[in-house]
Amino acid sequence: MTTPIPAIEGKTTVNISRDRAFELFTGHFGAWWPRQYHIGGAEVADVILEPQEGGRWFERGVDGSECDWGRVLSWEPPERVVFTWQIGGDWQFDPDPAHASEIEVRFHADGPEQTTVEVEHRHFERLVGGEGVYGAIEHGGGGWVALLAAYAQMVENQ
Repeated sequence: MTTPIPAIEGKTTVNISRDRAFELFTGHFGAWWPRQYHIGGAEVADVILEPQEGGRWFERGVDGSECDWGRVLSWEPPERVVFTWQIGGDWQFDPDPAHASEIEVRFHADGPEQTTVEVEHRHFERLVGGEGVYGAIEHGGGGWVALLAAYAQMVENQ
């Protein structure tokens, strides 16, 4: 049995409806995901989360190449989405679903034009080299707090 690794959490509030917050988060990953966070050989042109259970989460390079990151486990607009992170400590995609951490994103309507977005990235112990991945995300660039700040900035600029 592997030792559990704590989840990484983040939260932000944006001044848009819950429907729009969900749409911008899931449908426009490439507009807010930092370009330096990629595993493919080419520079990132876009980051795509396919809008259905079983859909792919992947990067598309400027050269048209594609590199998988994970799969959509649960698609429940506008309340929540759960997808896997299948990138191990070698920073390569691991196709084995048993080696996947999970990212759950919840969208809470605080009012008609205000939404709190909460992220929980969990089950790092399932990844091959999960402690290294956890450390890189949690301590490397601010983790989901920084990612959600980039998302909130993109929303503000809409």
